[in-house]
Amino acid sequence: MLTMKGKYGLKAMLHLAELPEGQRALSEEIASAHNISKKFLDAILGELRTAGMVHARKGRGGGYALSRPADEIRVGHVLRVLDGPLAPIPCASRTAYRRCEDCVNERVCSVRRIMLEVRNAISAVLDERTLADVANASGSVEVEFRELTANL
Repeated sequence: MLTMKGKYGLKAMLHLAELPEGQRALSEEIASAHNISKKFLDAILGELRTAGMVHARKGRGGGYALSRPADEIRVGHVLRVLDGPLAPIPCASRTAYRRCEDCVNERVCSVRRIMLEVRNAISAVLDERTLADVANASGSVEVEFRELTANL
């Protein structure tokens, strides 16, 4: 399930993707625009900065901006940075695989097979879309975000 951290982080990234080139946004502006606690958003933006997805500048003309063009940042990558693997269970994960202790033979495990399908379907949607795709699709970040995450 998408956590609030992932949801708010994606909203912040989409906010930054919609800024005119060269413009920055203060965390206060982003928090206010999306009804997010500034303290929580600052922590999220810190994680995104550590991951190299945003950069921050202090002082006059400062604020946050994307580190790369929005058409180079995949939605799935943003969510993995903030929420971890997309797979619903560890044995279905590609990036954080962990064998289930209760599974006798994972190659024939029905639960693992269906969860692999779920993981692959989620990945197919989120890794195909860039921030630019989402931001430009409807002109409204909120509408597009609801559509993108409606079935998660």
